[in-house]
Amino acid sequence: MAKTTNLLFTGVGGQGTILTTKLLSNALVDAGYDVKMSEIHGMAQRGGTVNTQLKYGDKVYAPNIGEGEADYVIAFEKAEALRALPYLKDGGVVLTDEREIYSMPVLLGQAEYPHGWLKETEYNVKVIPAYEIAEKLGSARDSNIVMLGAVSKLLGIAVTLPPKFNAKAFDAGREAV
Repeated sequence: MAKTTNLLFTGVGGQGTILTTKLLSNALVDAGYDVKMSEIHGMAQRGGTVNTQLKYGDKVYAPNIGEGEADYVIAFEKAEALRALPYLKDGGVVLTDEREIYSMPVLLGQAEYPHGWLKETEYNVKVIPAYEIAEKLGSARDSNIVMLGAVSKLLGIAVTLPPKFNAKAFDAGREAV
């Protein structure tokens, strides 16, 4: 069986989860890998969860990642990282922004935000202050590009950004890992 690497990206609608996955997919294709990607929007336009699944390797037959199969979970928000943990395989890595975005139930006092889970977890978690880094570079919207830089460094993949993207944010993400 051919070796594949499985990545689950997760975030909140509007964070650039799908765009980031597409940029990484293009870089992986350019590097000569077979790549499959799927996306699940959920209630993205209402601040809900957005997940994308990406597999790459010599030969990939389907993009779907089941529970316990993700080599990497890349989260653009801490609570979304927690929700995605069932998909992480033993020995897998979680890469998450430290940003907290409160859902409507949390804002209405109907649910609690899981503030302390990162301190209590035994998973291999790498926290990147992507939102903060992007904000310091002039555009908080580029936090997904910071995360892309971090992911590319973890995977050892060269990514050529189209000119309209913030290369400084990308480089800062690579440095933050």
